[in-house]
Amino acid sequence: MKGAAVESWDGRDGETVRAVVRVCEGAAPEEAFDIASAGAWLAFDAGVRSLDDRPWLWTRPPGEPERPARTLLDRLRGRTGSRAAPPAPPPPPPPAVALCHRDGRVREAALDAVRTAPELRPLLVVRCADWVAPVRAKARTLLAGLPGGALFPLAGLILRLARRERGDFVRALLADALREGPAAEVLALTADPDRATYRLAYRIAVERGLLTPMELAATAASCGDVTLQDLCAEAAVAAVKPAGLVDPGVAVAPDAAVDPGAALDPGAAAVLDRLLAARSPRVRSAGVTALRRAGRHGDAERFLADRSALVRACARYVLRQGGVDPLPLCRALCAEPAAYPGAAAGLGECGDRATDTGTLWALVEHPLPAVRLHAIGGLRALDVVVRERLTPLLDDPSPAVVRAATRALLPEAAGIPEHLLRERSAPDRPRAVRVAADRLLRAAGRQRLPEPGYR
Repeated sequence: MKGAAVESWDGRDGETVRAVVRVCEGAAPEEAFDIASAGAWLAFDAGVRSLDDRPWLWTRPPGEPERPARTLLDRLRGRTGSRAAPPAPPPPPPPAVALCHRDGRVREAALDAVRTAPELRPLLVVRCADWVAPVRAKARTLLAGLPGGALFPLAGLILRLARRERGDFVRALLADALREGPAAEVLALTADPDRATYRLAYRIAVERGLLTPMELAATAASCGDVTLQDLCAEAAVAAVKPAGLVDPGVAVAPDAAVDPGAALDPGAAAVLDRLLAARSPRVRSAGVTALRRAGRHGDAERFLADRSALVRACARYVLRQGGVDPLPLCRALCAEPAAYPGAAAGLGECGDRATDTGTLWALVEHPLPAVRLHAIGGLRALDVVVRERLTPLLDDPSPAVVRAATRALLPEAAGIPEHLLRERSAPDRPRAVRVAADRLLRAAGRQRLPEPGYR
């Protein structure tokens, strides 16, 4: 019961049915399905009750004599079949099956088996969110009596159940165990593959101060989880201050100002540099904003040409807080567009229409696609887009430039000649050009069904 099959919540897939039948025949849960999977336990729980609707799937209890089928002679003589000894009463279901039984009284009685069978604790967790109050109360009492460390292997299942209506209890129990448990156990869960588990573990680790600022910065810079990026970046920035690196007991506002002449601890400088080199714009922006607290206002200048608008805005803020006007710096960077392509977008975000529009139109014709792309963004920011001058960029060899020109032209789509867009939506045109033409036709209210063979 591996792979996608364990994600079934209704317990009606073939793998779940086979696992339930095997456990009913006497197999241990670990022999029937992947007990490391939270989804497998939930599917097994639902699967036991789904078999009540299909009694033919239940196996014959051990010791019950097999009844011969009715023969043709039996049917002609009106007999019900060959006589056989009365069947023995069926044996009680295995504890794993009883814990998932449809009857709440059976589930409640089966909870006692968990005291001597630690392998059934996942089902104890499931019963903590049971819809029957007596079952739920007894399961919660038993689970609360376990040592906190016993909950860590069940973290994935607990957090899956936390999405249910009655799942808050087990999540609170796990969070308390993480806050009071050994640091090594908490840090081990930060490497768990389950997203909800590692997020909670990181949140508790940050709360307890178990990670160094450099570890937090490295996690923020390397992970792909946006929530984790924000959490770790904010925690790393909070530890950066002049003449010292970490003081977990003192809370400092992320934008608190400092003396620009104060020295920055080498360790703190390394944390900032790690954030500033991150691929994620959210992490870079956190690092750029922290330059103000670190007294490194001048280091924000190179981020005026960042590829991200968020980072560029943070850089301008830091420079202004340091008494520096970012506009002249953006104009100077635009003098070297090949080295600083993003400077064109930054100039449009803080520039002057009368002075800087000509510079941006000149950069629209630059041979480098990245410069053309950011120049179009600068024109949009200054609100100086001219439809006739930008329409030729719909044929640009760079798909990114074509997309940027399309976004800029959408408000003016109705003024673009229809035949010009129809020509560019032909199947022989590059895909980016066709998509751009279709978007503009839709914006102008002229879209029609594509021709046969169009892709």
